[in-house]
Parts: sequence; C-alpha cells; structure tokens
Amino acid sequence: MRKSALLLPVLAVAVMGLLSSLYIVDEREKALVLQFGQIKKVVEEPGLGFKIPIIQDVVRYDRRILSLDTDAIEVTPSDDRRLVVDAFTRYRIADVVQFRQAVGIGGTRVAEDRLASVLNAQIREVLGADQVTSDTILSPQRRDLAVRILEQARASAAGLGLEIVDVRLKQTNLPQQNLEATFARMRAEREREAADEIARGNEAAQRVRAAADRTVVETVSNAEREAEITRGEADAERNRIYAEAFGNNPDFFAFYRSLTALERSMNEENSTIVFSPQSGFLGQMFDAVRADGLGEVALEEFDIERLREMAPETEISPDLPESERQRLEEDAAEQEAQQEAEAAAEDENSEEEATAEDTPQDDTTAEDEDPLSENVTN
Repeated sequence: MRKSALLLPVLAVAVMGLLSSLYIVDEREKALVLQFGQIKKVVEEPGLGFKIPIIQDVVRYDRRILSLDTDAIEVTPSDDRRLVVDAFTRYRIADVVQFRQAVGIGGTRVAEDRLASVLNAQIREVLGADQVTSDTILSPQRRDLAVRILEQARASAAGLGLEIVDVRLKQTNLPQQNLEATFARMRAEREREAADEIARGNEAAQRVRAAADRTVVETVSNAEREAEITRGEADAERNRIYAEAFGNNPDFFAFYRSLTALERSMNEENSTIVFSPQSGFLGQMFDAVRADGLGEVALEEFDIERLREMAPETEISPDLPESERQRLEEDAAEQEAQQEAEAAAEDENSEEEATAEDTPQDDTTAEDEDPLSENVTN
C-alpha cells in the first residue's frame, strides 16, 4: 500500500513532465526554443519537438503572409499640391532569430509599428522626389512609384527580419481644406459656364426676337402702305364716278351734298337745328328751289350699265379664313340673286303698266266709236 501510494504521485509528476517537454509546431508557424531568454533552437519545420520543462520555453511566430494598412499621411509633390495618401503592404517573417532580436518580446505588434514608420518614410521620400507631381501620382505611373517604395522599404525591413512582398497605394485625395476649396472652385467654374450658356442663349433669343419684331413691323408697314394705296385708288375712282354721275346735274349734286352735311351735323341726342333764312349752310340747298326749282333728272341721261362697268370690282382677299370666304361668297350670291329678282320684278311691273295703258285707249276708242255708230244708225 505504501509503495502504491508513493508511485502514484511520482507517476503523475513523470507524466506532467513528459507532457510539458513536448511541443507541436503547426505548418503555419515557426518556433524558437528559448532557455532563460536565450535562443537555443530554431524550429521552421512543422511537427513534434521536445524541450526541457520549466527551463526552456517555446515562442511561435506566424509564417504566413501578413497584411498591414498604414495610416493616411500628407505628402507634398514637386508641384506643391498637398495630397493625402494611404497604402497597404504584404509582408512575412523571413528570419525569426533576427525578428526576435529586433522586436524582443513585443512580437508582431511592435514589428508592425516599426514597419509602418518605414513605409511612411519611404512614401514621403518617393512621392516628394523631383519630377513627381500630383498628376503623376494620380496617373497609371503610380504603379512604378509603388515599386520604388517597395524596393527601398525592403532594405529597411530586412533589419527587422521581415520580407516585404508587395506595397500598394490605396487612396490619393486632397486634404479636407483643399478638397473644399477645389469643390468651390469647380462649382464656381460650372456656374461661370452656366452663366455663359445662359448669356449666349439670351443673346440668341434677343436676336431672334428682334428679327421677328422687324419682320412684323415690315409686314405691317407694307400692308398699311398697300392698303393706303388701294384706299387712295378706290377714293379716286369713287370721286371720278361721283363727278361723272353728278356732273350732268350740278344743282342736284349741290342739293345732295347739303342734305348729307345736314345729316352728319345731327345726332341722336339733339335732333333739332334752327337756321337763319340767310344761312350759308342752307344756301346750296334752297338756291335752286328759290329760283327755278330743281331740274328734273332724266334717267335716260345716265347709262346705268356704263356706270356699273366703271365701278371697281370687289375681290375677296386670299388671306381670309376659308369660312369667312365662303360666307362672303354666299352673301354675294344672295345679293346677286336679289338684284336679279328685283330686275325681273321691275320688268314685270313695266309690262303690266304698258298693258294697263293700252287697255283704256281701246275702251276710249270703243266709246268714241259708239256715238258715231248710233248717229249713223239714226
């Protein structure tokens, strides 16, 4: 019993010591075996390893490619246009011994801080070099700039036991204050272009409007001129017809003109006019009556058909609407039909009067013949 009781603790201690002396290295890792802080063994192959319990310790590092995003920094190219640039890099731990000696117990966190400082320094150096402008950074040539940053950063990162695989520039923007100024300048430029377009449009509209107004004025002036010419010719023709018609009887013409003047001088509100017997206004009207009276106007003295031929023919303007043209044509046709009916009625009245005049003469002749016949009979 005593031996079994002693063997159990010894066995447990032996198992615990055996387990603590074993360690496993994954295929994604590299390991260092440290003894009192000193590197005793470098394990780069995956598998099972042994170490001295309590005295030795195992530190593991990731052997995969790691990524690091740097903070945005301001750079000033050769054209003095400040830019905000941020980048990212891909790296891996190439030499775990040198990495351990460089960063100590800080591990990957300290290594990334130092690597970010190295990258920022190289970015400022490359992008701030001569002949590198903001247009170059924003052009496809930025890939060449990234290669230059990669080559220069590799030498500095090698002292940390790191191998930089790739470096890329992500965003290249203007600083916030410069960005607002740029947007304001762009907005002002667009507003200026819009104002120019509006001014050109207004100018073109003004030219079109002026041309239209000039065309309207010219058209109206030509129409008024033609109307005045036509009206003058019509007045001249009317006066000629009046002169020829009334020239055969001047007294009747003077009487007619006096009646027309009298009619125009009277209005609806006041229809009573008092004249003196010696008024010159009535002289033209009653001189002929005071003398021998108005002469009889013989219709045979006027050639009605000739007067109608002398009257100007009326024409319907082609500019009138179709409905108005039809209405005028219908009115003219109705007037012509009415004139023909009146002419036919006058002809019938003339025939009836002629017949009536012939009938009394026959009766008179018969009556005159009857006494004679009676005398002969007696």
